[in-house]
Amino acid sequence: MTDTNGTAPADQHLVIRGLRVAPIAHPEREILQGIDLEVGKGEVHAIMGPNGSGKTTLAYALMGHPAYVVNGGQVFWKGREILSLSADKRARLGLFLAFQYPTAIPGLSVASFIRSALNAKLQGIDKSPDVDPTDPMKGGISMRDFRTKMREKMALLRMDEGFASRYVNEGFSGGEKKRLEMLQMAVLEPEMAILDETDSGLDIDALRIVAEGVNAMLNPNLGVLLITHYQRLLNYIQPDVVHVLAQGRIVKTGGKDLALQLEEEGYGPILREAGLDVGVPDEALAVPQGPDEAAEAAATAAR
Repeated sequence: MTDTNGTAPADQHLVIRGLRVAPIAHPEREILQGIDLEVGKGEVHAIMGPNGSGKTTLAYALMGHPAYVVNGGQVFWKGREILSLSADKRARLGLFLAFQYPTAIPGLSVASFIRSALNAKLQGIDKSPDVDPTDPMKGGISMRDFRTKMREKMALLRMDEGFASRYVNEGFSGGEKKRLEMLQMAVLEPEMAILDETDSGLDIDALRIVAEGVNAMLNPNLGVLLITHYQRLLNYIQPDVVHVLAQGRIVKTGGKDLALQLEEEGYGPILREAGLDVGVPDEALAVPQGPDEAAEAAATAAR
């Protein structure tokens, strides 16, 4: 692969070409119908789109979720075509997915879960026999260093240290689940993070804390693909590029002003501009408000 923009080498980019994806139960019903996208390290790309447009499907397909089948296209990361790799190998290669709906794992503590994930990543994609992640003398991390790192990252996300001894997502609030996703990201230090509607289910205070955590992790070695349903998240995490995904393909790309246009006008004008059959009134294609925004709007209307 060649350089994509004349400055950064291609292996510093997540490159998606003609990606077509369907649910494995119905491989003929393609949800993604030819996605072309490029995200470089040090960049934040936001993907917005109406319900059912394929945003979460894109996230899952990039990480190798078994419920989806790739019918065509290629995905390159670090110069490697990754669609043939298992999900764990993609993670070892520096990809990270924060789930919209994280799963609870009763009986497994947060600290043990994250340390196991970190040890697996340290062993590398090819599981080098020269690396024993449980042995600090052979490339592993000592328990002392791990605890220090966990404390630093939990402080960054304003999390109580007692959080580490709780079972993964068991009895967690929506905000706690999303903070745990961010804690994993902070400790694992991926090079390309896919955040699937991290703002979903958060009140405004939790959203700010999560966004501050993401912003604190941004650096030239981290690329972010931020999938969001609400424009409000982009008030806290500044995107370099905004993409609109609709009916299985990217129909428009722009800057932060595109997100503001969507909030004001909804998706209708952009979908019609792209030649798509909308089939529903513009009210149904409005960018949804977050719970706090909706409450504020209702209070304003009542006055």
